[in-house]
Amino acid sequence: MKAILNKLINQEHMSSEEAKDVLVKISKGKYNQAQITSFLTIYMMRSITIDELRGFRDALLELCIPVDLSEYNTIDLCGTGGDAKDTFNISTLSSFVTAGAGVQVAKHGNYGVSSASGSSNVMEALGITFSDKPSELKKALEETNICFLHAPLFHPALKKVAPVRKDLGLKTFFNMLGPMVNPSFPKHQLVGVFNLELQRIYNYLYQDTEINYSIVHALDGYDEISLTGHSKIISNQSESILSPKDLNIPTIEPKDIYGGKSVKTSAKTFLKIINGDGSDAQNNVVCANAGLAIAMVKNLSHTEGFELAKDSLFGLKAKASLNKLIALSE
Repeated sequence: MKAILNKLINQEHMSSEEAKDVLVKISKGKYNQAQITSFLTIYMMRSITIDELRGFRDALLELCIPVDLSEYNTIDLCGTGGDAKDTFNISTLSSFVTAGAGVQVAKHGNYGVSSASGSSNVMEALGITFSDKPSELKKALEETNICFLHAPLFHPALKKVAPVRKDLGLKTFFNMLGPMVNPSFPKHQLVGVFNLELQRIYNYLYQDTEINYSIVHALDGYDEISLTGHSKIISNQSESILSPKDLNIPTIEPKDIYGGKSVKTSAKTFLKIINGDGSDAQNNVVCANAGLAIAMVKNLSHTEGFELAKDSLFGLKAKASLNKLIALSE
């Protein structure tokens, strides 16, 4: 590790092979916490390269415990986090709205590290028990259209860095990796990223896969379609700029999608929205993201997907998916 740290401190970059090797060694406990902390800190101070991120991704995918859901036509809605916006759990709510619209979702998530409440925190607070058993995950997909893949159950490699990430409480390159290492290898992915540079890198890496993808970034900094302004969307086919008026809805204010500072508050907001009692701004931002996911899988326009998302939310189909998943957990 000393040689790697000296190399990075001297503004040199690692090859994909070197990056992969470092992460494999971290997972095997070859380095101490001080070395791991130094390694993570360097990447808070400089940009990651395509080769480095590719190497880190390949290491986690190689080390993960895969789950075969290939018989299902699944999508994952997952953001990098790390945008420091403290929104409510938009991608998780959007996942249930997508499921309620008849699209099967393999949602990859984790506890919050750089945010108050990650998707796993909210799911746990609502009474969902995490499972890594393929039979239980498949049953959830078949009965509710959604299964939840709690990252630590499938990524034992993360155990060595989890305490360091928690102590730091800051965005690290592991935020960048989360959406790219879903252990079920879904056919479709709606990915949110926290800046344009990472969006470009993601696009470059996803082009080498067979995944049907859309990578979104709100130009004012959110790692999802925020409706607080314009969002850039890069997919397999195109690049576009989305304005709220393209969905015939108004631009909203950042305060309208603020989520609070605790898991309890996040869970309360989650239930309020999925029960159909959210504000117009909350409902629209959830349906804008879910609408894109639905459109991707069903090969529709974003506007058509948005309408199906609204039907799922207001028709309480998303709520039905949640309630069934909670019941299965019991």
